[in-house]
Amino acid sequence: MNRLFSLTRVDALLLLVCVIWGSNFTVIKTAFREMEPAAFNALRLIIASASFLGVIIFVQRRPASGSASERWWSILRTDAPLTRGDWLSLALIGAIGHFAYQLCFVGSLARTTVANTSLILGLTPASVALASAAIGQERVTRHHWIGLALSIAGLYLVVGRGAQVSRSALAGDGLAALSVLCWTIYTLVGQRLMERHSPLGVTGLSMAMGTVPYVLFATPTLRRTDWSAVGVTTWVALAYSAMFALCVAYLVWYVAVRQIGSARTSAYSNVIPLVAMAVAFVWLGEPIGWSKIAGAAAVLAGVAVTRLERLPFLIPAEE
Repeated sequence: MNRLFSLTRVDALLLLVCVIWGSNFTVIKTAFREMEPAAFNALRLIIASASFLGVIIFVQRRPASGSASERWWSILRTDAPLTRGDWLSLALIGAIGHFAYQLCFVGSLARTTVANTSLILGLTPASVALASAAIGQERVTRHHWIGLALSIAGLYLVVGRGAQVSRSALAGDGLAALSVLCWTIYTLVGQRLMERHSPLGVTGLSMAMGTVPYVLFATPTLRRTDWSAVGVTTWVALAYSAMFALCVAYLVWYVAVRQIGSARTSAYSNVIPLVAMAVAFVWLGEPIGWSKIAGAAAVLAGVAVTRLERLPFLIPAEE
């Protein structure tokens, strides 16, 4: 029963991440009307990194109480010392998963449509699963491949038919594809680090390392930005994107990777384009047809199939 409750908790948190990241597409796209992409992203990385480092210091200094809630704190705290190899790995995922990924993601969103970017990023589960299987880090099962196929079919029904494919969007689409590669490396290397360290430490330290080069890259843009022209809505969007899309979502993602593995966690990426579509419908009035509803059902079914093997009655007894 505890196992089922734990899995249900992880599922709920991952669905929350999908809501946050799915809505973040529209939030960021709207903010770009008043702030250049590089400046916006640099500020949200600074806010998120500072928040992470503050929480890391608080958690590490918090004395163990021995209470029932202490086991949840233990997920965030780590007592293992950071080796030279750990620091190198943190620097690697900081450069790839935060600096390079953010450059590609924001660059893609600025150049192409939300539909294009979300569709291409929806291929992340396939990338993570293939990479996991190739390096022998995780066994990718039949349930996962079936669920993955269902989700990809659903993604095509949701945004594939309406995705913009033109010369003007080609650069943005290419950047989105690079984002998938960056996120795959970030997820797999990070999973290895979390065998000894907490999701909070891995995420916060790697983000801080990736933020430094990003801010240096964005410094000219920050200097020429007319801050008096930035409205309240954009500042609210910045706060939401920094605290929720980076802090909360990144932390939950790595907690899930630690609990259920990278391949199963990445399956939830398929839900993000559905949320992006729903937010666009409510915020921008974009229509939703029957093909998109059918696609949404296929995506959700695919995610459910990847989780079936985790149920106790489907796990064969040991012989």
